[in-house]
Amino acid sequence: MERRSIVLGRVTGLYGVQGWVKVFSETRPREEIVRYNPVLLGHEGQWRETRVVGGKAHGKGVVMKFQGCDDRDAAAALMGQEIAVWREQLARLPKGEYYWADLVGLEVVTTGGESLGVVDSLFETGANDVIVVKGDRERLIPYVRGEFVRDVDLEAGTLTVDWDPEF
Repeated sequence: MERRSIVLGRVTGLYGVQGWVKVFSETRPREEIVRYNPVLLGHEGQWRETRVVGGKAHGKGVVMKFQGCDDRDAAAALMGQEIAVWREQLARLPKGEYYWADLVGLEVVTTGGESLGVVDSLFETGANDVIVVKGDRERLIPYVRGEFVRDVDLEAGTLTVDWDPEF
């Protein structure tokens, strides 16, 4: 089975002169990203594994230090790189809860059996998360369990929604 990487954030800036970097984290809470070891650094699946040797919340973001990154020049070389982990490093979730990364790529079908396309991505709106479905056209479907999202079957690769295909 091929190992899957999950992007958790990216390096966005430099912090000090000792190799620390500013990080945009997609974890909740945002400082959770510093708890993973090892992490993967890179772009578009071209990863190199490294260890986190320090990290903390800082203002509205996070700062981190990676093994072997000991000065500002080394930190500058990491600018724009994504920070990922292997899927198996993520904590197990209770039954019925899913990581967004696990939903991406699922076929979205209506309760009537009509395929609407596949989950391309998800995003937050404040009120609820929204599924971006790419098929014959793009659809935005609220991720509201029981109302619009009726079933998630990771093994079958499907997400069943109560959604009018014409909408």
